[in-house]
Amino acid sequence: QGQLLAKSWSSLFEGRSAAALRGPVYSFNGRNVLTDPLWPHRLAWHGSTPRGAHARRWDCQGWRSSGTAEGMATALGEGRLLAGHRHNCSTP
Repeated sequence: QGQLLAKSWSSLFEGRSAAALRGPVYSFNGRNVLTDPLWPHRLAWHGSTPRGAHARRWDCQGWRSSGTAEGMATALGEGRLLAGHRHNCSTP
């Protein structure tokens, strides 16, 4: 039995009206990333433009731990998954 995260697939990705997430988002180890202190930034890393295309310069693809590269990520509280902003790829 799942929980509804958004009204529609397009409401998460099209970047129009803010579609608030309606339930918890869990990491692969079962932690709720919206409330767990292990996830202080609560970002969804995607490397995409607001229309869903690959943001080639901002995808952290070639990132190394000593680098200063930036990638596209969205704060999960924003409600629009692809309404991203550039963040340093070293951000946990």
